[in-house]
Amino acid sequence: MPLLNSLATPYADALLQIGEGSQETDQLTDQLAVEAKALLDAWHSSPELQEAMRSPVLQIEAKKKAMQALFGADISPTMLNLLKLLADRQRIGVLDAILERFLELYRELRGITLAHVTSATKLSDEQQAKLAEKVKAVAGTPTVDIDLTVDPNLIGGFVVRLGSQVIDASLLGQVRRLGLSLARAA
Repeated sequence: MPLLNSLATPYADALLQIGEGSQETDQLTDQLAVEAKALLDAWHSSPELQEAMRSPVLQIEAKKKAMQALFGADISPTMLNLLKLLADRQRIGVLDAILERFLELYRELRGITLAHVTSATKLSDEQQAKLAEKVKAVAGTPTVDIDLTVDPNLIGGFVVRLGSQVIDASLLGQVRRLGLSLARAA
């Protein structure tokens, strides 16, 4: 990933600087972060979109028009200009890496901790709020961004990843730990 990061970082940093350099610094930067998350969701949910944007057959102008038609009404002119710039420079295929790097830089700037949470079932809003409070206490930061995924293989409970720290409160994890304890005792 270092090569991809070296490609993504200048674009992500420029986008962050544009947000920070405007009169409404916090508002624009926060809006760009929301838009980046929405674009990433759309990008990851559509392999067809990824394939089309990475295709060398599709002309640059066609890619720009497609981005305008798909996202133009839903995103700021700043984000749309980034998409067009990436199309012009034939970098639209790494849009996901650029947006993810932007979100990393944004979180660093705002002091936000990213928690990857995998649960056995979809968590209710109340459960997510309680979990967010617990994660804030563990992370020691006032704000936490939760990336929530569902994995029924966990049987029950959840797993929280904060950087290299893992908190496994799943039934699958408990069964594994019990199995290891029994194996050591034998």
